[in-house]
Amino acid sequence: MLKITLSIKYLLMVVLAFIAIIPILWMIFGSFRTYQEIFQYATSLNIHLLLPVDWTFQNYIDVITDERTPIFLFIGNTLFVAVIVTILVLFLNSMAAFAFAKLQFPFKNFIFICFMSAMIIPGEVTLVPNYLLMNDLGWINDYKALIFPSLINIFGIFLLRQFFEEIPKDMIEAARLDGASWFRIYWSIIVPSAVPALITLGIITFLANWDAYFWPLIVINDESKQLIQVALSNYSSLAGTEWSKILAANTLSTIPILIAFLFLQKYYIRGISMSGMK
Repeated sequence: MLKITLSIKYLLMVVLAFIAIIPILWMIFGSFRTYQEIFQYATSLNIHLLLPVDWTFQNYIDVITDERTPIFLFIGNTLFVAVIVTILVLFLNSMAAFAFAKLQFPFKNFIFICFMSAMIIPGEVTLVPNYLLMNDLGWINDYKALIFPSLINIFGIFLLRQFFEEIPKDMIEAARLDGASWFRIYWSIIVPSAVPALITLGIITFLANWDAYFWPLIVINDESKQLIQVALSNYSSLAGTEWSKILAANTLSTIPILIAFLFLQKYYIRGISMSGMK
């Protein structure tokens, strides 16, 4: 009976995984189709709904050689912003989480509740104030407008605080007796013990910045500084949408995050599963 239950469970997981991966496979294989073929088999229930009939690399050639939309420049811009934001988010938010988890100071719980309450505020509410602030600072059309507003991650502080609370107090007390400063304890004890949680937050932050569209669209006007998700919209115009190029460009822009996730997925899963354990 147990083997039957496990078989059903694994079968269900395989089916759900296949359903989840179909859009990705359709995008990848669709990038090797001609524009006409994308719609020719869109409603047919056969193998050519997924696999191309006439394979072509012309879409990738057109995307890579398109001077109007230099895709590798936009991927580089996005990679630069995403990496910088991720590093700073991990450093700043882990220190905040360490303070909430292990330090004692007045109104700690009240301040943490105020932090958590900010999670229920929609991003659209702060859009105009953030834009006005960036404009007053002279950061419009600058990478600083993409980096600094993203540095505080309330969910990240909560996630890391849950993880840090599981680290035994005896380790910290022993370090304090040996004369270690709070920063030394944070850097030498807390950070090495929280690698799975940090990688989890890093992946979430990196993906959020890689997929950012609305905020970069508003604060960046210089085409040479634009990010990849906004740049992909250049393939749509009043004259029509170049779906074959969009699929090829999306596939190219997805490669970095797929590679990152494949190498870090075990830490991501471990961080999610361990962050709430006692």
